Amino acid sequence: MRAQEPGFDMKNILIVGGAGYIGSHTNKLLNAAGYKTVVFDNLSTGHRRLARWGEFFKGDIGKPADLARCFKKYQVSAVMHFSAFAYVGESVTDPAKYYYNNVAKTLNLLNAMRLAGVGKFIFSSSCAVYGAPVSLPMHENLPFNPVNPYGRTKRMVEDILSDYSAAYGLKYVALRYFNAAGADPEGETGELHDPETHLIPLALDAAAGRRRSINIFGSDYNTPDGTCLRDYIHVTDLAQAHLLALKYLEKGGESGGFNLGNGKGFSVREVIRTAEKVTGRKIIVAMAPRRAGDPAALVASSSKARKVLGWRPKYSVLETIVAHAWQWHKKG
Repeated sequence: MRAQEPGFDMKNILIVGGAGYIGSHTNKLLNAAGYKTVVFDNLSTGHRRLARWGEFFKGDIGKPADLARCFKKYQVSAVMHFSAFAYVGESVTDPAKYYYNNVAKTLNLLNAMRLAGVGKFIFSSSCAVYGAPVSLPMHENLPFNPVNPYGRTKRMVEDILSDYSAAYGLKYVALRYFNAAGADPEGETGELHDPETHLIPLALDAAAGRRRSINIFGSDYNTPDGTCLRDYIHVTDLAQAHLLALKYLEKGGESGGFNLGNGKGFSVREVIRTAEKVTGRKIIVAMAPRRAGDPAALVASSSKARKVLGWRPKYSVLETIVAHAWQWHKKG
């Protein structure tokens, strides 16, 4: 345990959804920084083996009694909320599932925090709040215009947070991710979704022989090689942003939202070529029609996070991101 810094709070940080992908990486980083953590997860999509650091409390934020028991058992100084459903296509076909889990359950969590007197909140938001970009790179001053229920749930929670901040004094940071990717450089945690929909693990599945091929959805976009451009950000860099957001709130920082990305777009073909280079294996590609609602390019401006939080991505090279994912992927 490192020496305490002035104002360093040794109360627990509650990590809701800490047995999932980004939550587990953040949990590891917080513990390495000297924080005490409690992972709160119902394990519906998370994995107990990924909650390797701090305490673990099995519960569901849809059940106020679970939240009350947790806040009674542990002294909590701040909450990080990762517990959301995030499949865009599923949100279109089953919006009720998304509005209940992502919005109604979050209200339960926020109200439990109020009852427990916890006033700091860090929220996993998404670039999906913006919808199709009206300009690139995407700054925080762009209007919210989500084009699917998933994005609308994130926008709704951000609206709720703004209202709770004004009415109840809640201090919050909403971190709007672009494309989370990669895995812990030390191989202790990584991406473990079922079903998997993200490009890099799907490409690595194809390289490993776990799937026959990988689809490219559309090759006629207005991009250098005709395939979509996305801003991939290493999951450990995302975790670092959460740590910095926590320190920012601890120092009295004002509530607000921050975009998190590398500021550079990589095409689908570029990602697949990089996966072939990293793995040394050929990946079979199948061409498929465009998916409805897929913008040609999504690229972040993270200048606000850099300026206000002092955030500096460490693993911005695509080959490094893919190599760390491959190291985890080979473990099966």
